[in-house]
Amino acid sequence: MKLLHIDSSILGENSVSRKLSAAIVEQLKKKHSNLEVDYLDLGTKDIPHLTGAILLGQDVEQSRLGEELVDQYLAADIVVIGAGMYNFSIPSNLKAWVDRIAVAGKTFKYTAEGAVGLATNIQKAYIASSRGGIYGDSSPADFQEAFLKQIFNFTGVTNIEVFHAEGVNISPELKEKALQETLEKISHI
Repeated sequence: MKLLHIDSSILGENSVSRKLSAAIVEQLKKKHSNLEVDYLDLGTKDIPHLTGAILLGQDVEQSRLGEELVDQYLAADIVVIGAGMYNFSIPSNLKAWVDRIAVAGKTFKYTAEGAVGLATNIQKAYIASSRGGIYGDSSPADFQEAFLKQIFNFTGVTNIEVFHAEGVNISPELKEKALQETLEKISHI
């Protein structure tokens, strides 16, 4: 069984979403003794933002990178994404990754009835989310978790679980409380 673990925070060791995603991966390792983990750190791996030349296949090097990212995504049985909320959305490096894996004919196709996801081999996706403020589960300001759920659904992944720690920038005490409460929830995977 293959797990694709993606972190997108630029905060390194200070990242709450990285701590949460690592905890999810550790729990899954306990459940699945045969788990192979493929790690992608978007905080250190440069994936240039989509350009016309990349989209049209005119940049051979970037086209090859896009194919590698799609293949990596499609090879996974489980995906774990660590994503902090950056200005109400996902980090731009994660958006660059999304733009490379949302590829017509590879991870989705258009039909007369609408788009159909093709990444149906991915059994489950976990989103490890951190937020500086407190937004709640149905906030109109959530362009982070809702966006990631939409991308997973769009590509055919429908079994999605979100673990989030909120209020992590309000105070050190609230950060620690939110982190511990979310880690406790993760321990029950």
